[in-house]
Amino acid sequence: MAAPIGPYTPVVRAGDWIIVSGQLGLHEGSIVAGGVQAQTAQSIANLKLQLASVGASLSDVVKTLCFLTDLDTFATFNEAYVEGFGTHRPARSTIGVASLPAGGAVEIEAWAYLPSDRKSTAKTKPTAKTKLPASTKPARSVKASPTPTRTKKAPKKK
Repeated sequence: MAAPIGPYTPVVRAGDWIIVSGQLGLHEGSIVAGGVQAQTAQSIANLKLQLASVGASLSDVVKTLCFLTDLDTFATFNEAYVEGFGTHRPARSTIGVASLPAGGAVEIEAWAYLPSDRKSTAKTKPTAKTKLPASTKPARSVKASPTPTRTKKAPKKK
């Protein structure tokens, strides 16, 4: 699994939500060869590993945010995305961007919903092979902040 290339946590649990930071098509620190098809497949493989590290799977993903440096590759991206996600269809946004870190052509962020009282629909639990490398911080829990309360403003003096 690729270590973060910036100052961020790759996967965070916030209550029943799991947020996976954007995953590039990185393998062993380098963008994989093979263009958008291969990078999309590797991005999804990286998502799977991040999700597995907190006991979740792709079937728990409810929303993805996808970035492409060339929207002319959208059809190729879609083919690889469908292959990676199978019949599961989370809500999705796909955005064209000027560039991505490390020279990537594809980046995929994911939001998964996994109530703490429910087991993941993943068929297998994470193994030693899916553990985060020592250089990657483990997921941290974030408590959702309460809904802010509105206070009345004092009337202005004239």
